[in-house]
Amino acid sequence: MRLNLFLIVPVMILGSCSRNDSSAPVVTEETPVVTIHVTEKKQTIRNFGGSDAWACQYIGQWPDDKRNQVADWLFSTEDDANGQPKGIGLSLWRFNIGAGSAAQDNISDEWRRAEGFLKSDMTYDWSKQAGQQWFLQAAKQRGTAQFVGFVNSPPVQLTRNGKAFSSDGEHANISPSHYVDYTVFLAAVVKHFQEQGIVLNYLSPFNEPQWDWTGNNQEGSPYTNEEVYTITKKLDSVITAQGLSAKIQLAEAAKMNYLYELADRPTRGNQIEDFFLQSSPRYVGNFPNVDRVISAHSYFTSAPMETMVQVRKAVSEKTKQASVPLEFWQSEYCILGDQEEIPGGGKDTGMTTALYVARLIHHDLTVANASAWHWWTSLSAYDYKDGLVYVEKNKANGAIEDSKLLWAFGNYSRFIRPGAVRVGISSADTDINNTKGLMISSYLQEDKGRLVTVAINYSNTDASVKIALDSNAVTSFKPYITSGKDGEDLKPLPVVSSDDVIVIPKKSVVTFVGTLN
Repeated sequence: MRLNLFLIVPVMILGSCSRNDSSAPVVTEETPVVTIHVTEKKQTIRNFGGSDAWACQYIGQWPDDKRNQVADWLFSTEDDANGQPKGIGLSLWRFNIGAGSAAQDNISDEWRRAEGFLKSDMTYDWSKQAGQQWFLQAAKQRGTAQFVGFVNSPPVQLTRNGKAFSSDGEHANISPSHYVDYTVFLAAVVKHFQEQGIVLNYLSPFNEPQWDWTGNNQEGSPYTNEEVYTITKKLDSVITAQGLSAKIQLAEAAKMNYLYELADRPTRGNQIEDFFLQSSPRYVGNFPNVDRVISAHSYFTSAPMETMVQVRKAVSEKTKQASVPLEFWQSEYCILGDQEEIPGGGKDTGMTTALYVARLIHHDLTVANASAWHWWTSLSAYDYKDGLVYVEKNKANGAIEDSKLLWAFGNYSRFIRPGAVRVGISSADTDINNTKGLMISSYLQEDKGRLVTVAINYSNTDASVKIALDSNAVTSFKPYITSGKDGEDLKPLPVVSSDDVIVIPKKSVVTFVGTLN
């Protein structure tokens, strides 16, 4: 039985409870119908996350009121007395296992260096990365349950040139004689944090291996697929020998197309086939500690719109060809200078960046079928579009500022919790994947008895739709809106019943949390 459901959203958003509000759009018989196919299940959503690089090393040692406010914005799933979410409830946190460049003077910006646990005598100093460790604990205290330990460069004590970036850009900046040392180091980090009550569920030993990493602007190392395979095989054995539970994740590709084609990196591309096709000599699908996940970053493929869609379709199709059931994770993104519609430079705490990123999240989830979506620098001290939260570039104390991007991301992360399943959605009347207009996706959370629907209106006009479900009854909806208006940062609206029309205001992201019978 199909149940038609209608909401009046504009009366809540526009502050009127009258059906005669002249500012409300006129709804006609031609109002498009959007059907949510609750029984048509797609991928399971594992998490939404962000990383601690780079500013957390300092902000984690700021005064309690500042660092706790930042942590609340990122991790909290609580509401205030008015029902306003205190934060976006990131369900995963990415901890940067530093290479130790902070002790050197060869990376130009000290805010982009990292401390390291490994000492020159190959013992450990666990007091390092104190600010980052504070954020680990703060995330756990606020309910974040999944953690990734990710590496940009092996420890400088193990690299070929004694630095946290490459000299030649051709091969891994670590010699084969130190492969075992590297894997033992990673296992030691996992074991240490486990003893501190933080389980690093995942280890990501390689970051954007396609790039040469010869610049001195941050830690990094290139890797060929053969080098990735060899180190992964050794790390898999060490994890087994030490009885650790961390899963190895590959391979944080610098661009999505490196997952399905060689492109301009013949020894570093085509990673799905190289690592997860059984006929490949570098097959890792039978390694017990390798996660059945392939990860990539959304950089350089987010525009133009036709390319964005084509690349994500290719990722989805290639993932299905793996010899094991394989998930795709989008594990890093921020806006760089390659964008077609908005430039990378210049901080933007408003809706331009927020909508751009929301549209990308929508397509990564609905076209590439991503099971996870992660932002890059959760905290930024730069005049750049790379932060969920912006902080003053001061090591001891300073100003903090949230952004519309933070809250628009929260339209997904706060309500679509681990274990939710994306379900089918269609319309014969309107395009619900319109990159310049309306984009809608829906997620069934059976363990919580709810259906979460996220609608993005990219256009300059309000959009009206009717919603129908192919099964199950929704008795009420709680809307939350993020828009360019002051105070509309996941702003909760009054609960609405299932008997009216949905109006998605222009330039906004609205999440509807429906209770299932």
